[in-house]
Amino acid sequence: MTDAFRTGYVAIVGRPNVGKSTLTNRLIGMKVSITSRKAQTTRHRIQGILTSETAQLIFVDTPGFQTSHKTALNRAMNRNVKSALADVNVVLFVVEAGRWGPADRLLIPEFPEQVPVVLVINKIDRFKDKAQLLPFIAGIAADHEFAAVVPLSAEKGDGTNALVTEVIKHLPEAGPVFDADDFTDRSERFLASEILREKLFRNLGEELPYGIAVEVEKFEQEGALRRIHAAVIVDRDAHKAIVIGKAGERLKRMSTDARKDMETLFGGKVWLETWVKVKGGWADDERALKSLGYD
Repeated sequence: MTDAFRTGYVAIVGRPNVGKSTLTNRLIGMKVSITSRKAQTTRHRIQGILTSETAQLIFVDTPGFQTSHKTALNRAMNRNVKSALADVNVVLFVVEAGRWGPADRLLIPEFPEQVPVVLVINKIDRFKDKAQLLPFIAGIAADHEFAAVVPLSAEKGDGTNALVTEVIKHLPEAGPVFDADDFTDRSERFLASEILREKLFRNLGEELPYGIAVEVEKFEQEGALRRIHAAVIVDRDAHKAIVIGKAGERLKRMSTDARKDMETLFGGKVWLETWVKVKGGWADDERALKSLGYD
């Protein structure tokens, strides 16, 4: 390495639920990707930006690569993954410590040639004896030649500094693309919709969130106050009552939790109004997906 400034794009890929969004948030020190235990939490490609005195790392958090639920939404999510891999300087392939299977292997053929791929073993905090991971890592390395292997815990932060150091080694010498205080390329309007969707995913049943989306219909700023009008999109009439809850209490609680997170992220007061709309079959309707911001 030289003392020259380095800048580059870093794709974070992996099957659903390996901790890609948690890792993105940990690396940049700010919550730009929503998280939950459910698959399909991340549906869009999101860039998080980390700038130091010597480098700017532009992390691209991607949806989990989908192998089931073959709807237009799933196809759009897989296109996002492939698009993110098309023009990056480094790929971070995130796997869960102790778990390796067909869903992980499906991504290997998608890795671009001549681009270094760093194998990230996440959730190592679940293993008291880290030596137990050595055979596991050797087995994965037999399927692909990796530029490096970095074990870490995205949730606790252990090993993330070592990952940043490793990534910088593979970035080209170039000036920064974003300002030093930028932490994402996404608008506040988009971040607001994602925060509300996170609360829906975390508080509703196992199957319902896959038929849910959020559309911010109005976003206005008056000084430090943001007025946000957001519609929760559901697939069926029966789902509307589930989201609203008895006497509207469930939607009110989720909206309050979302508003508090928005105020923390935006650094100002938020007035949030939410309601529920039914759009049958939206997840398999290309036109509806485009109107909701899915490529």
